[in-house]
Amino acid sequence: MFELQNNYAQHEMNKHLCTRIEEHHFTSDVHKKSSMWRYVSKKHLQTHREERALACDVCKKIFKSPTALKLHVCSYTGEKSFTCDLCNKTFMNSGDLNAHLHTHAGQQPFTYRVCKKSFDLSGNLKLHLQANTGERLFTCGVCKKSFKHSNTLKYHLRTHTGEKPFTCDVCNKSFNRSDHLKLHVHIHTGERPFTCDVCKRSFRQSRSLKEHLCIHTGEQPFTCDVCKKSFICSNTLKLHLRTHTGEKPFTCDVCKKSYNSSSALRLHLRTHTEQLPFKCDVCKKSFNQSSTLKLHKHTHTGVRPFKCDVCKKFFRQSSALKEHLRTHTGERPFKCDACKKSFKHSKSLNYHLLTHTGEKPYKCDVCKKFFRQSGALKEHLRTHSWERPFKCNVCKKSFKSPMTLKNHLRTHTGERPFTCDICNKSFIRSDALTSHLRTHTGERPFTCGLCEKPFAHSSSLTLHLRTHTGERPFTCYLCKKSFKLLHTLKLHLRCHTGERPFTCDVCNKSFIRSDALKSHLRTHTGERPFTCDVCKKSFKISNTLKGHLCIHTGEQPFT
Repeated sequence: MFELQNNYAQHEMNKHLCTRIEEHHFTSDVHKKSSMWRYVSKKHLQTHREERALACDVCKKIFKSPTALKLHVCSYTGEKSFTCDLCNKTFMNSGDLNAHLHTHAGQQPFTYRVCKKSFDLSGNLKLHLQANTGERLFTCGVCKKSFKHSNTLKYHLRTHTGEKPFTCDVCNKSFNRSDHLKLHVHIHTGERPFTCDVCKRSFRQSRSLKEHLCIHTGEQPFTCDVCKKSFICSNTLKLHLRTHTGEKPFTCDVCKKSYNSSSALRLHLRTHTEQLPFKCDVCKKSFNQSSTLKLHKHTHTGVRPFKCDVCKKFFRQSSALKEHLRTHTGERPFKCDACKKSFKHSKSLNYHLLTHTGEKPYKCDVCKKFFRQSGALKEHLRTHSWERPFKCNVCKKSFKSPMTLKNHLRTHTGERPFTCDICNKSFIRSDALTSHLRTHTGERPFTCGLCEKPFAHSSSLTLHLRTHTGERPFTCYLCKKSFKLLHTLKLHLRCHTGERPFTCDVCNKSFIRSDALKSHLRTHTGERPFTCDVCKKSFKISNTLKGHLCIHTGEQPFT
């Protein structure tokens, strides 16, 4: 017995000595890891055999247990072995089924003791706790961004590595998350499994349905701490907060321009690649956004689903209706911090801000003129190319921009939607009303920097500046004669073409200009609208009255 005890003591001493002198008798062939005892080396080798056995054949990922591997394989096969007896919904694992059963039973067994809010899943309680504490335990080693969940960090890391392991079998598009692939597949199948009980509208995602329901309930659960504005979804709030912080985390690698959302950057990148992936089936016109294509299709169908309750006018877009309602309410929610001027549209404010910075980022390659807006440059380029792609269906007249065509159509319909509150005079265009209001107020906000002469309109100032510079930017391509105004060039071109679009209904005489026809008609009607205040003599033309007044004043302007 004593001998046995002695042998055991010697055995333990040998073990101890091995640990002290780091003596290793057995070495693993896999990665040369050493082990003191044969049974330890055997056990260590077993971990490698298990690793090989529990690796996914598709992505080579290794799992700790056969159950975890089986669940992972289901994410590829789509197999769902566990079925709810109440609603026949299927699940990949028993845990998800058990959690789902709580929704039928109405059970919420997990309660937060501080706010007494209950949850059906322990995971949801954990998420709620992190939302309250603001705790972010998982940090990206590349950009140091922190996350609340390990899975979110895992997905985020793929934005650095570029890994997109989930591929669509139909179009071969790849995704960094399996749920994104699942949602994408609905585009091909047309499946919309989530339906609103109120209006029967269907959605591809449960989240989209949840956000949609807020439209019916009026609920806006996410509130901005800075301006107290509320939102339907957390992502919209997140984007909104960047308007306060000025954060623009998404940067274009080509031109280094930054954006506050990944979708805005993605859209911007198409300006470099000239990619227009969305094509209209009717007219084959292409667009860089699916939403723009959707709106474009309304031009073919004539659908205008959004109605103004005040004036009963219909609109193609909800945003257009929202902007239109401001013409009734007078609301101007977008304010300039520099001059406190307010605007109805955020885009108008953005354009206005450039007047303070003086920035004109868009340059014409033909005449080197700069513009504040890309649309203004695009329209300007048509003065060089003479392109007029927008045609009136009534008189076949063509225009450079859709807005000019829209205003022109009102000359046919007689619509004058902009009315002066002082004299009730109506106008086709909003800017015409703005200009008209200055005749009542006497305001002349545009001043010449050379002679200090004030003007009511920016166009009048632009024209006036040409008297100082002698600039004549509009040149006739036939005789090379130059003009200060584009309108004057247009009239001049009719001398070459022989076009006389204005015809008298009485004698069929034609004229180059509308005002010439108007003056001519007075020879038939006998109308003399211009009267001298001194001698009460009347004239058909304002210029004749102007010449007549020199008789009274003694002025002789022409020497």
